[in-house]
Amino acid sequence: MLYSATTKLLQTLLVLLIVSVASFAFLKLAPGDPVSIMLGSDYSKESYDQLSSELGLNQPVFIQYGKWLADFVRGDWGTSYITNQNIFELTVMQALPVTLTLALLSLLVALLVGIPTGVMAAIYRNTWVDVAATSLAIGGNAFPSFYLGIILIWVFGVDLGWFPVLGFVAPWEDFRQGLWHLALPAITLGAWYVGLVARITRSSLLEVLGQPYILAAKARGEPAWRVVWVHGMRNVLMPLVTVIGLQLGGMLRGAVMTEVVFALPGLGMMITTAVLNREYIVVQAGIMLTGLLFVTVNLAVDQTYQFLDPRLRRR
Repeated sequence: MLYSATTKLLQTLLVLLIVSVASFAFLKLAPGDPVSIMLGSDYSKESYDQLSSELGLNQPVFIQYGKWLADFVRGDWGTSYITNQNIFELTVMQALPVTLTLALLSLLVALLVGIPTGVMAAIYRNTWVDVAATSLAIGGNAFPSFYLGIILIWVFGVDLGWFPVLGFVAPWEDFRQGLWHLALPAITLGAWYVGLVARITRSSLLEVLGQPYILAAKARGEPAWRVVWVHGMRNVLMPLVTVIGLQLGGMLRGAVMTEVVFALPGLGMMITTAVLNREYIVVQAGIMLTGLLFVTVNLAVDQTYQFLDPRLRRR
């Protein structure tokens, strides 16, 4: 188990190193000169050369990369050219909590709706309940997130006035208002994953319900709810956790579009604004932070297998 954890950790560090090289190369290849952006439209060659020297941009590329990586590890991510804010505070302290809160609420929506839907479809296989649940799952996958978000804003925000259309209130400052403002974005982002969770739960549970230990539990006279939710769902968790873990990266990508539609000040909105302003140093920090989140989640999911399946601990 220790060997497996060490191997996974080294793989994670290698992936992060590749992401850092790719994001640094993106910064160098992207159009736009950071020195020109900082100096404005009117500057002399001397002032350009002086600022380039201060920023270390006149040094060889591999030295710039090494210095940038060392600064990134230390938490010195530079200063925004546009807002003059510390980029570490801008990304980690301000944008990241918004994106993580949205992703967690969306995952909660997906699990609370998707698992019961998949269980009902498996129990009432080949009935109208199964057809309705499967149609809901396929419909959730088929609807583009940005289109669903616009419809929800129109119906529940503008027409009915039940939810706020735009704006963000931090749940850790005002829990009720925070959830109220994030309800529509979480439903928008979680809708696609409802279908995914429902389909995985249905197919996995159908396989499990035919196993001998399930038949033995029924023969012992155990209640139907216990047979499904205790004996059955225990073995559905492994494929469900695998799929959710692999799709969390996609959820972070989906959060970009959802944050733009609902004007939420998360990582997606921050990266989009930085791209439009050609502020690639902020884009670079956002890419690195997103990559760090992705590999951390996958590492955590991989280690979760050890607890869900005791056989893996002995390998």
